[in-house]
Amino acid sequence: MPSNPANSDLPAVAETPADAGLLDALQHQVAVFARRAEQTRLGGVGQARNSMDRAAYLLLNRLDLEGPMGVKALACGMGIDSSTVTRQVAPLVDTGLVKRTSHPEDGRAVVLALSPRGLARLEEVRHSRRELMARVTDGWTEEERESFTTLLTRFNGSLSELMGSVSEAGPAS
Repeated sequence: MPSNPANSDLPAVAETPADAGLLDALQHQVAVFARRAEQTRLGGVGQARNSMDRAAYLLLNRLDLEGPMGVKALACGMGIDSSTVTRQVAPLVDTGLVKRTSHPEDGRAVVLALSPRGLARLEEVRHSRRELMARVTDGWTEEERESFTTLLTRFNGSLSELMGSVSEAGPAS
């Protein structure tokens, strides 16, 4: 089995010369995609552009999709440690996008919940990003959009599984 000098924790995979070219093209396109994805965050459409970093978006989105939860549950669900969630959620609490409330079953415990202001802000950003995705995929068929979404969700899931964390992709369409 060939070695994997880039990351000895990852299993090595045998490849043919034809695979090498395709895998080189894939890794290059993933790198370009990562750069473009960051530009997407910075280049949304309308007033919501330049407005929410990736960490905030993922935290707010998870709270919206899964409801109020504690820091540990949020960290576990996102595949990051609790101290990172605590650090990332602090400005969201300070700006009123997330609120700390008592756990409904154990009043001593604290849970994080999306505030009405947070939900409104999240919807603004979602709308902006939906508009951008519509523009980027203008001319694509519905089947092409579905196929790309399915493959990208699968890719993110595989990458997450390989890296040992939980996917942040959200629900598949």
